[in-house]
Amino acid sequence: MADMHDLSRHQNILPAAQFFDRYSIEIDGQNLDARTAAERVMLRRPAWIRWLMALRNIMVRPFGLKAGPTDIPAGQEQIGFFPLIDESPSTVVLGLDDRHLDFRLLVEVDELGSGRQSVSATTFVATHNLLGRAYLAIVMPFHRIIVPAMLSRVA
Repeated sequence: MADMHDLSRHQNILPAAQFFDRYSIEIDGQNLDARTAAERVMLRRPAWIRWLMALRNIMVRPFGLKAGPTDIPAGQEQIGFFPLIDESPSTVVLGLDDRHLDFRLLVEVDELGSGRQSVSATTFVATHNLLGRAYLAIVMPFHRIIVPAMLSRVA
């Protein structure tokens, strides 16, 4: 499911990103747009992911890091717990900027023909300091399990 297809066309999403990864799945007969796919990814999380995110939020609060929807500016549209940055029928960009790192989640839907679509989730991360690099190192093993699990909920 890991897919490192050409991401050069997305360099402007987070130009300072030092990390990126991409996961994709193929679905059949859904006819999804990117917003619907992003909503399914973000709103249909398995219970174990909700539990891990709640634990993460408790653990990062003492460090002054953003810990959920209460830290999102009023009036900012969001999908799940992430602010919506940009949207088109085939692409949704979600993300947050924080003092330790900035990240973007790009959800794309590509038509493959014969009623098949590819839905991908690409993560970009730009760390700002030692805390950001440490945080990324700690969450990376979980990220590699969580993103494919959430993406599988699209179908």
